[in-house]
Amino acid sequence: MFLAFRGLFTTLALISSASLWAQAGIYSCTDAKGRKLTSDRPIAECTDRDQKELNTSGTVKRIVKPVMTADEQRVADAKSKLEIEEQARALEEKRKDRALLLRYPTRVVHDKERQEALQQIDEVIKAANKRIGELNAQRKKVDEELEFYKKDPSKAPPSLRRQFEDNNHSLGVQKRFIGDQDSEKKRVNDRFDEELVKLKTLWLLTATPSSTAK
Repeated sequence: MFLAFRGLFTTLALISSASLWAQAGIYSCTDAKGRKLTSDRPIAECTDRDQKELNTSGTVKRIVKPVMTADEQRVADAKSKLEIEEQARALEEKRKDRALLLRYPTRVVHDKERQEALQQIDEVIKAANKRIGELNAQRKKVDEELEFYKKDPSKAPPSLRRQFEDNNHSLGVQKRFIGDQDSEKKRVNDRFDEELVKLKTLWLLTATPSSTAK
């Protein structure tokens, strides 16, 4: 009876041990002194080196990497952050490329929008030049009236002097405005040129064999 109970207890212990091994796994490593160690949990003597976690069959389930120092952890965190940022940039670049292709599926569409954008600016410049013409005509009349006070400009009426100053200021504003629009035209052309470089590559990548042959 006692022997039977003892055998049952041993069997249950073995089953329990096997069950724990199956759940927790077995860790194995060789420490700094060359000793091969095993344990049912990560081995403290091998925190500075790789440890193998084994399946119940003895095969390697995974490799437990060494515990990093604070400096190593900071370096690893910084590297991980850079990798995440780079992935985000790559995804954003792909999103922009898709949006660019949807907006400009062909060179014709892209050229047309460039032309329309430049045409709008030219219309604004045309209106500003027309205003300059009107101001020059007004200036001519003011100059003719000021001619009477050429010998002593201080005797010119305040309203006439004010007309001269206002006209001079308005001419300056319009000329600066036209200069800004010329800069805007260059900016628009630069933008479309930059897009065209990107689009040529995207059009080539998305072109069908038949369209490429043409």
